[in-house]
Amino acid sequence: MITYLQGTLVEKNPAYAVIDIAGVGYHVWIPLSSYQALGESGSGIQLFTHLVVREDALQIYGFATRRERSLFQLLIGISGVGPKLAQTILSGLAADQLERAVAAQDSETLTAIPGVGRKTAQRLILELKDKITLTDAGEGKSMPLSGLEEEAVLALVSLGYPRARARKVVSEVMRKDASGSVESIIRQALSGI
Repeated sequence: MITYLQGTLVEKNPAYAVIDIAGVGYHVWIPLSSYQALGESGSGIQLFTHLVVREDALQIYGFATRRERSLFQLLIGISGVGPKLAQTILSGLAADQLERAVAAQDSETLTAIPGVGRKTAQRLILELKDKITLTDAGEGKSMPLSGLEEEAVLALVSLGYPRARARKVVSEVMRKDASGSVESIIRQALSGI
């Protein structure tokens, strides 16, 4: 898995960017929000990435923030939502707006995005409502996780636990013992789930 790319921006347009890394140009698909965060050609950039392996192609999707990448990964995990539609959704709504729409079960906001019909919007709400952790009295903002916490949460999610539940349990473990390794956090979290 390619976790991030850091190099020089060669070319950008609203759908993709080309990044030069040691003489190799990487074509990276990006949502509109990441396009707006990019600098000018020739500037140094870093994009958090997700590699999609298809039968006929390897495609890299890049994001200005880890949060956008996490939302992208949640979206492509939903039946009927592929990488292109996930990119379109993140281009149509900022991360905060998407989280608020899901929390408020606002299918009207979601159907305003090209390619998202009523049934897809309902499926997005149903699938994401338990996976997006809301704080600040429902304002749609996820509390940032440390590297250890994020790694432990991702490990639990890969084992099949809902993201919201995994975040809650990992946070409880970290409150009790913030000095543990990822392995010990996972062990303690599994004993608490």
